[in-house]
Amino acid sequence: MMTSVDTDLMRVLADPLRLRIVTLLARETLCSTHLIEETGAKQTNLSNHLRVLREAGVVETEPCGRYTYYKLRPDVIASLAGQFADLAESARHAADNKRACP
Repeated sequence: MMTSVDTDLMRVLADPLRLRIVTLLARETLCSTHLIEETGAKQTNLSNHLRVLREAGVVETEPCGRYTYYKLRPDVIASLAGQFADLAESARHAADNKRACP
């Protein structure tokens, strides 16, 4: 049973703007122009966050003419959710385990 969570991925998703981007991409595939409109972020700031998400494997790109569309990789999110589910299951079993104080 796995009892740890991918901390690198957690750091990536801990940023509020990146989490907002992931939430938006969970609903639909969007280009950077759409993401700028939805988040209010500046182009350079958004590009930096999208790069981090791409490098972490959370999103993938799809070129379309002069635009680049971004889509969420649901398997990565499902894997993280599974890690949390494993952690919760471990905590359920550990509820009766109490280490004695010295």
